[in-house]
Amino acid sequence: WTEFPFWTSFWICALGGILGVMYSIPLRRALVTNSDLPYPEGVACAEVLKVGSSGDSKHASEIEHGRAGLLAVLWGSIVAAVFAVVVQTQLLAGDVAQTFRIGKRGAVSGYDFFLSFALLGIGHLVGLSVGIAMLIGALIGWGWGVPHYSAIAGDVTTAAAQLAQSTWSHKVRFIGAGAIGVSAIWTLLKLVKPVASGLAGAMAASRARKAGKGDTLPITERDIPIGIVGLLTLVCMLPIGWLLGYFGTASGLGAHLPTLVIGGVVYIVLMSFFVSAVCGYMAGLIGSSNSPLSGIGILVVIGAALLLVVGVKPYVGPEASKSLMAFALFTTAVVFNVAAIANNNLQDLKTGQLVHATPWRQQVALIFGVIAGAFVIPPVLDLVNHAYGFVGAPGAELRPHPLPAPQAGLISSLAQGVIAADIDWSLIRIGGLIGIGIILLDEILARTTKHMRVPPLAVGLGIYLPTQSTLMIVVGAIAGWFFEKRADRSPKPEATKQLGVLLASGLIVGEGIIGVVISAIIVFSGKDAPLALVGPGFELAGRIIGGVTFAVIAFLLYRWILRMGAGRTTRSA
Repeated sequence: WTEFPFWTSFWICALGGILGVMYSIPLRRALVTNSDLPYPEGVACAEVLKVGSSGDSKHASEIEHGRAGLLAVLWGSIVAAVFAVVVQTQLLAGDVAQTFRIGKRGAVSGYDFFLSFALLGIGHLVGLSVGIAMLIGALIGWGWGVPHYSAIAGDVTTAAAQLAQSTWSHKVRFIGAGAIGVSAIWTLLKLVKPVASGLAGAMAASRARKAGKGDTLPITERDIPIGIVGLLTLVCMLPIGWLLGYFGTASGLGAHLPTLVIGGVVYIVLMSFFVSAVCGYMAGLIGSSNSPLSGIGILVVIGAALLLVVGVKPYVGPEASKSLMAFALFTTAVVFNVAAIANNNLQDLKTGQLVHATPWRQQVALIFGVIAGAFVIPPVLDLVNHAYGFVGAPGAELRPHPLPAPQAGLISSLAQGVIAADIDWSLIRIGGLIGIGIILLDEILARTTKHMRVPPLAVGLGIYLPTQSTLMIVVGAIAGWFFEKRADRSPKPEATKQLGVLLASGLIVGEGIIGVVISAIIVFSGKDAPLALVGPGFELAGRIIGGVTFAVIAFLLYRWILRMGAGRTTRSA
């Protein structure tokens, strides 16, 4: 492809999205109803909705608490949004980062604290155990992985930042993918019982409806009937099979269509559910915006490529390698869409659970939502492709600033490596061993302590994700822990803690909304930094001022919430 064909892209998004909604229905009972996962964005949305409707309360204390909660959400949103806009002017830096060399053998390491109030809020919501687990992962990745492999390379001429990024991208991320893979399999094994229970509950609800007892089910437990779920899933498989056949024929693999179509459909059905369950779990753990779909996608594309190597490659010539790689990526794209929608839907369903919504109404709305989104995504991708281009894609060399798309490049390289038989499996094996070690540690802690846990997936995320995405979550988790300890000593500990949750929710909402606006300005202006007021020469000063400003604002916000929770003020900060 040199662009994004509208109808092919539309059907990938629409069919994958509908399947994502269908898969999230039985997963809802396992991962939402019968789970204590934090779901930071889902909780944030629910708290905002609750505060917005609290004016109907008849009790003065509840009205006052609702007013305080509204202030917490409102000011959290405003502060996060304003800070994000000021960062775009480059008067304040967007992160505090440093890359440095260690010793004389060429070893490098570094850190990157992204000055994001949304990540700070997510850290507050996910809690200390997840935050510490992500810190452990970051230390494995950047305290051992990057220094170790950069020292082996012995490159003392390349700039430290470039070498660190290259080492992390080409070495450490594969270790993280291995750790995520083992942790994902372990998580799936632990989810077998609750998922089976969820399916049994869905079938029991369906039988109750058929027996005329549907009204006895609470409205908060009424999903789309499981029979309709199964029927829609089967219906979606027909056009997916046609898409696979069409793409296989266009790629020059028409002689092997039965194998490609049947194998591809079976793989999509099974792998989509597996990835949806694991990504849904991770979304509940650290939030949809931080769930590393690309990390699980590594396992998906490796699986698809291996099946093609075993089932098709022996019967085609070496010239078909690119076609096989393209087919593996096409199949992976469908799985990605299923998992991405299930990943986000579970946050929506968590919000619905907290505000006592009716699940089946949400699920129907979500189906229409993914179809609407499928109409919009292809032209938006084409717009970005024509405006910037993507590194490695045809025509990108003609554009001054093509987008790097590192995850897409990594997954494409993996497909090529597996089919060409030149992939380095040792890195993934090392990550797998690390994952096994963390699983054992977590199980020991579960049996010997009351509260201390090290979620294995969170450790894998800490290795796989850049420190830009993890370290501020760690800071938020630690800050939230100190806040709750201080709240325990206040006159109204539970009310104060809830205000902390609302503040964190506001931080997430505010930065999320303004982020969409900023992205639109960047795309339509055609400039990388359309709001910039200063040049690169202000970078060091902006970094110092930005870091100090961020810390002071965070401290003042928490201090204000503690005072408001104690009933001393409900005025804005």
